[in-house]
Amino acid sequence: RRPRSPREKRDREEDYCYRMAESRLAKLAAHITGYGSKAGFRVAVLGASGGIGQPLSLLLKKTQLVRELHLYDVKGTAGVMADLSHINTLTKVRAFEGNQNLLDCLKDCDLVVIPAGVPRKPGMTRDDLFKINASIVASLTVGIAESCPNALVAIISNPVNSTVPIAAEVLKRKGCYDPARLF
Repeated sequence: RRPRSPREKRDREEDYCYRMAESRLAKLAAHITGYGSKAGFRVAVLGASGGIGQPLSLLLKKTQLVRELHLYDVKGTAGVMADLSHINTLTKVRAFEGNQNLLDCLKDCDLVVIPAGVPRKPGMTRDDLFKINASIVASLTVGIAESCPNALVAIISNPVNSTVPIAAEVLKRKGCYDPARLF
């Protein structure tokens, strides 16, 4: 057997470290969710058809930590689901469109990521952006409070420093606010 080059050694060590870290995370996911051998999280991406939601959904589909990936948006999620279905992983992907399907999308989710909202356009003030995205985040958070009140909620809708407190207030009104679960 020929000796390995330093690059081959480094690549092999990095691959081993990556597999070990993902294995440990998978065990943690099994422990947290209580699914045992069916380890993994049920994750919902609200705003999955947008410029951030699509690549985010791709990355979530590729990880072994996600057993079910729910895609939600007002339109276009069927196309995103079709694209993701070509990736050979064990993660099941489902698409949900329209306000009437929000609660079905969120049912029993462990993690909800919200990239939904509009991007800031030229000439748009921060207040204009806040008015639009705050109402979107607030309506989605009401659905979270009803369908999966114990889920971890990650909000990445701009302006983040204003939309996270809006979600916190909605969750407080619904009686399911936990500061450790909202970020």
